Amino acid sequence: MLSKALLRLGASAARHPWRVIAAWLIAATLAVLAAVAFGGRTADSMTAPGLDSRRAAELIERAGTGQEGMTAQVVVTPLDDGATFFDDDGARTALTRLRAEVKRLPHVLGTSDPAGALDAGGDTAVRGGLVSADGRIAVVRVQYPDQSRLSAEDLDALVDLGDRLRAELPLRIEMGGNLFYVFSDPDGGASELIGLLAAAAILFLAFGSLVAAALPIGMAVFGLTVGVATMTVLAGVTEVPTFAPVLGSMVGLGVGIDYALFVLARHREYLARGLDPREAAGRAVATAGRPVVFAGGTVVVSILGLAVANVPFMTVGGLAVSIVVLTMVVASVTLLPAFLGAAGPRLARAGRMGRALQTRKLGRLARRRDPAAGAAHAAGWRRWIGHVSQHPVPYAVGAAGLLLTATLPVLGLRVGLPDDGSLPHSRTERRAYDLVAEGFGPGTNGPLVIAADPTGDPGVLDRLVATVAADPGIASVAPTHIDRATGIATLVVFPTTSPQDKATADTIARLRTDVLPTAIGHGPARAHVGGAAASLSDVGQRTSQRLPVFVAAVLAMSFLLLMLVFRSILVPLKAVLLNLLSIGAAYGIMVAVFQWGWGGALIGLEATVPIVSFIPMFLFAILFGLSMDYEVFLLSRVREEYLRTGDNSTAIVEGVSRTARIITSAALIMVAVFLSFAVAEDPSTKMFGLGLATAIFIDATVVRMVLVPATMTLLGRTNWWLPKWLDWMLPRGPVGTDDTDAESTGEAPRPRLVDR
Repeated sequence: MLSKALLRLGASAARHPWRVIAAWLIAATLAVLAAVAFGGRTADSMTAPGLDSRRAAELIERAGTGQEGMTAQVVVTPLDDGATFFDDDGARTALTRLRAEVKRLPHVLGTSDPAGALDAGGDTAVRGGLVSADGRIAVVRVQYPDQSRLSAEDLDALVDLGDRLRAELPLRIEMGGNLFYVFSDPDGGASELIGLLAAAAILFLAFGSLVAAALPIGMAVFGLTVGVATMTVLAGVTEVPTFAPVLGSMVGLGVGIDYALFVLARHREYLARGLDPREAAGRAVATAGRPVVFAGGTVVVSILGLAVANVPFMTVGGLAVSIVVLTMVVASVTLLPAFLGAAGPRLARAGRMGRALQTRKLGRLARRRDPAAGAAHAAGWRRWIGHVSQHPVPYAVGAAGLLLTATLPVLGLRVGLPDDGSLPHSRTERRAYDLVAEGFGPGTNGPLVIAADPTGDPGVLDRLVATVAADPGIASVAPTHIDRATGIATLVVFPTTSPQDKATADTIARLRTDVLPTAIGHGPARAHVGGAAASLSDVGQRTSQRLPVFVAAVLAMSFLLLMLVFRSILVPLKAVLLNLLSIGAAYGIMVAVFQWGWGGALIGLEATVPIVSFIPMFLFAILFGLSMDYEVFLLSRVREEYLRTGDNSTAIVEGVSRTARIITSAALIMVAVFLSFAVAEDPSTKMFGLGLATAIFIDATVVRMVLVPATMTLLGRTNWWLPKWLDWMLPRGPVGTDDTDAESTGEAPRPRLVDR
């Protein structure tokens, strides 16, 4: 059985702590060395097979125009407020030098020449989108080769050149483009440190001991090092999206410290009973480690389920995050018991600082870990759960109504991708975005690329240009580029609206369904709409289409696993429904903050933005798995009490009250870690941080401490109903818990959990 295996594993690690710690040190060192030697950098390819934008990219690659590569843009304006590039020879000379310096950078294939266009005639420069109509703003577009031939060094070279030329030229110089999006370092370093410090403070207040507080942090750091290094090695083999390290760090820290807290709390309970530290560590891993393994496995399986979206970057991103979670699970049942064995009996008592805190009001949290104070604290939770159980209907209706109200904004959810206009003004990408929007219109920041193969219809290109230019959503069309060898033509068109505007997605859809078919007719020619804005719109549509299938698959899997664990039908059904409520409420709050702007200033959000297209699916996978942590931990204890007493009401009150302290402490730590990422600069990171923090807070408070006891009270003994035929069919393997589990951990045998 699983418990017996965990008992042996935990006891062995506690008996030989330094061997296990040394093994983890070696593993971490090897992982870091492998990351340095074989690792790659994260990169983004926001596309998927079968999408229209992908077909456009394939045509462009076939034509070899270079437009399939990476781009950057250098946006400049004279420092003299009254000067324009039309009449200021000094500014024009500076612009010529800037363009020449950029063109000499490594891997640059070519640049646009606004100064040359001005010399040819001001109208030429304006029509080409190189100089604004008032002559105040000029753009040097920089073309790079395919992403696979570039690295962060190319971005660094461009940024360093800009820093040098700002001091030498009479120009204000700002930069942007997808080179920045792909190779800028993701947010996360400072957030990870803030999250660790917040978790350490909460753990110290909860345990009153520096040693006890340090062990979960140390385990999480070890696990995060190995997990992120392994993710870096994976990036050397395949394309790992840039958000994966940030998301992996966020989730890894949260679950790692949570899992360690569950095991450490049970270990201290056994120490308080007088058990030897090594035996206590083994039993703690056998009991608390079982729900940790199950919950961690659920998180991993849920995230790997992202493959159903058939979006490669989401599949690989999910795999990368799963590696970190799996590493934390392994660390919880091997490295943590080694730490517990090395710490010995010191974990049974608070340190001097903890005892000092116990003399003050702040010390109330620390006293919770002393047996007498812990009993008093459990009594407080027992009174609350008993009160909820005595009034189940109003509490169930009120809590469910509150969550349903918070879910309502989901009806207005709009997916997309925040553009550079959502970044803070401290970033050069945001300042470049604002200058381009001011001088050329917002759509210039997100051009569309129409790739056309006019095979068999030489007149199609003229019709295509005319019909596209006539569309009300298109501001201008750049001159057509035709590849002589293949005949494939590319048209760069500029919408009237910004990349993240819903009207831009509508324009893309209209081009595909009305404009292009009208121009092409029924002949053999074909045309497709590509570009970054089109690719992201396509990915958003695909994830939205696949989300119901993914949700149904995760719900079905979770129901079956919980039925195996608790050998009940109504308990897993209730868990699935309540988890949906908490996740829906988190989605609603995200819409209110990011799309409606409610409280956005509190997390540094400077403008409203759509929800990133792939985040709802990612959040559902992660949150459903994380919510299972608390579900399994809480219901495992309720189930133990039901097996011991046979009374449903007593089991609910005792089981929930005994786990309430641990669940609320764990949730507080996880919320602190996630909120530390909500203040990052990147809106995507903010969404992940706020969404995860909100859902965990709701799940650990409203759901676990109100809805669970209220609904279980209303269901009564039917909570544990299982048909005889189904009980006979269900396996009694390593997932569930039976009498042998209790025997393996030294507990008294208990009756089987089937209500006949």
